[in-house]
Amino acid sequence: MVQRDRTNWVMVLLIWVAGLGAAAQYGKISVTFDLLPTLYPDAGAAISWAVSVVGFVGILLGVVAGLFVSAIGYRRTLVWALSLGAVMSALQGLDLPFGLFLLTRMIEGASHLGVVVAAPTLMVLITTPGSRGLALTLWSTFFGVAFALLNWIGLPFVHAHGVQALFGVHAAIMAALAVILHLALRGLPVPARVPFPQLNTLLPLHLGIYRSPFKLAPAAGWLFYTCCFVSILTVLPPFLSEENRAMIMGAIPLVAIAVSMTLGVSLLRRMPAVRLAQLGFTACALSMLWLWVMPGFWLACLALGASFGLVQSGSFSSVPQLNHDAAAQSEANGAMAQAGNLGNAIGTPLLVGMITLAGYSGLVLTLALLFLGGALAHQGFALRRRWA
Repeated sequence: MVQRDRTNWVMVLLIWVAGLGAAAQYGKISVTFDLLPTLYPDAGAAISWAVSVVGFVGILLGVVAGLFVSAIGYRRTLVWALSLGAVMSALQGLDLPFGLFLLTRMIEGASHLGVVVAAPTLMVLITTPGSRGLALTLWSTFFGVAFALLNWIGLPFVHAHGVQALFGVHAAIMAALAVILHLALRGLPVPARVPFPQLNTLLPLHLGIYRSPFKLAPAAGWLFYTCCFVSILTVLPPFLSEENRAMIMGAIPLVAIAVSMTLGVSLLRRMPAVRLAQLGFTACALSMLWLWVMPGFWLACLALGASFGLVQSGSFSSVPQLNHDAAAQSEANGAMAQAGNLGNAIGTPLLVGMITLAGYSGLVLTLALLFLGGALAHQGFALRRRWA
């Protein structure tokens, strides 16, 4: 690892903005989803693949991305991933056939993985140990901030200029970030690249990550978190009063960001990141029990958002705390990317099924159990680390 005596906050912010661009690869489709049939009126139910195909790439290649980023190099991966994302978004701004549009989304999934694996590792390299928690907590907000900006700025732009114009703007932003970071990162000292893994070693390498209580622990907790976060924002609104629904659902991710940047950063100076993640998971479970007793209560919803912020802070900061060299961190970030995409893929169908079977009570109690599962998963890996 490269030890630094001063944190380069300008570079931290630039890398964070690259994360916003990567999150927008999901968000630009999610926030305009009801408008996509105007572009592809014959796609029918297959239009949902426009969202999920990006996640499937992450499920298949998440860990592999971590292994190859260590070989390609962190700076090079970030710049090329941004460039590839810019090209795919520019193509999406054209009148492509739906099949080709889906192909660009699949390739965009590879671009997304490159950013989310390389960027947090680079953040560790340009920060001091004392400021690392703040930097990685800032990184943990990139999805929430991107979705908020797309709702506040992107949707009015789409209503004025069309969906394809948004894709074009996203392409321009990704291209500009690629150029800026190519220039800005040139002087950054980084660890030497490792050899490319051979194809016949990929399975043992996967097993090595999955068997490591240091590399897999952040991903295990993240799987439970992502299984709940997006799905809650999807399935909870019908159970809230119509007059408060928009305010509450908009406030949950914003409260999560505010808490992660304040209380989360403060607590990281006082306790290990894994313990903070466990505290957040437990608070999430208690918030769901509160919503079980008082359905739709706005204060319980905001408590849930605050608890999300603690999980975010602890989860991303646990990667460098548990893994002390850049290659191990890259593998752990790859596992987190894989787990996050898996959680996003299974969470909403699972909760919709529980609502069908057991209604609101089934929903909130399932969520409470999932959050407790995240805390217990971390505890199990902590015990394994003690025995290692």
